[in-house]
Amino acid sequence: MRTFADLGFHGARVSDIAEHAGVAHGLLYHYFASKEDVLQTIFRENWGALLERFRAVERADESAADKLAGIAKILLRTWRNDPALVTVMVREVARSPKLQSQVEEVREVFSILERVILEGQRRGEFRADIDARLASWILYGGLEEVLTGWVLGGLSDSATDVERAERTAIDLALRGLAA
Repeated sequence: MRTFADLGFHGARVSDIAEHAGVAHGLLYHYFASKEDVLQTIFRENWGALLERFRAVERADESAADKLAGIAKILLRTWRNDPALVTVMVREVARSPKLQSQVEEVREVFSILERVILEGQRRGEFRADIDARLASWILYGGLEEVLTGWVLGGLSDSATDVERAERTAIDLALRGLAA
């Protein structure tokens, strides 16, 4: 992951990945068919872990508003916890033409958000006149663009700025959805 974050997918060579991992070049090929396979593995393992955290929030006995806030916090705090991972996911995976093979895994985030919004609508927390599916895409898209801003250096990413982004994203979403 560090190799892709530092050099980019196209700039990284298999020998660079092996060197960063502290393994022989040939050993890398024992586990991975190509550097594309390494990138796919990074995506699947890390996206799967993130999805499981989102699912846990969805299952929690909390208000829909708290659930949306929890999901937003998880996603945005990933930057502070693992900027290399976010860099690779934003620069390499999200922009990859091979993303089509991961569409179902990515789509699950939108489904979780949609279900939480629908739950909030059923409970009377959120406006019933908002399209839950569209709102889920808008919410996730906004969060992803904040991450992209940090990765590309367009937004400041100090601890204070990350907290401000979190509060702003949550406030915008919840005020817009509020019943």
